Amino acid sequence: MHEFSPLDGALLIDKPVGPTSHDVVDAIRREFQIKKAGHCGTLDPNATGLLVIVLGRGTKLSEKLMATDKVYEGALRLGETTTSYDADGEMTASMAVPRLTLDQLNEVADTFVGDQMQLPPMVSAVKKGGVPLYKLARQGIEVERKERMIHIYNFRFSKYEEPVGQFRVACTKGTYVRTLAHDFGEKVGCGGHLATLRRIASGKFDVVDALPLDQVLGLSSTEIEKRVIPFLELAREA
Repeated sequence: MHEFSPLDGALLIDKPVGPTSHDVVDAIRREFQIKKAGHCGTLDPNATGLLVIVLGRGTKLSEKLMATDKVYEGALRLGETTTSYDADGEMTASMAVPRLTLDQLNEVADTFVGDQMQLPPMVSAVKKGGVPLYKLARQGIEVERKERMIHIYNFRFSKYEEPVGQFRVACTKGTYVRTLAHDFGEKVGCGGHLATLRRIASGKFDVVDALPLDQVLGLSSTEIEKRVIPFLELAREA
């Protein structure tokens, strides 16, 4: 049997607003001098929450861990559409929001539950000819994208104060919640975009078990080893 180092496994990080998922990986790699590290599912810079960071031999399990279902909580702002489908983009249209109740929002949300084809937004990390779409989007180039099959297990609004609704969604990997927010706004008839997003769970891992990035970066080498989910335990979860 292979001997595993204490840093072969995964760390659960609660990502703050600001850094990219890649920035988080780089910071951990530099701070703890780890040669191999990666993440299991991108979070946009303005999104927060659970980011599973794989270290050392744990990187061999990244594809399996990335393929797991996800749970998010967020806020959807009606009446405004943006280029990126979230608050980072430039506003493309503003419309009056019809009078809506929480029950009416959930009736519309129910129509999104199940299998569906989803078109990735132009501002995304999906690649076309080896180039990430967001780089083309910055140049003002829009290209044809392929729809992807996704599944929404549950999509519910818990609070609505016009024009912002608070929601929770459980979905398969590869689901763009920004696109879900955009499509929801289109269906309601006034447009909309994703105002905030937080990943609560990824597979069997939950954000309650994660540490904020700044706390992780302040740990000693002994303390970080205690936070790492060992490779063999990780393999059972994958």
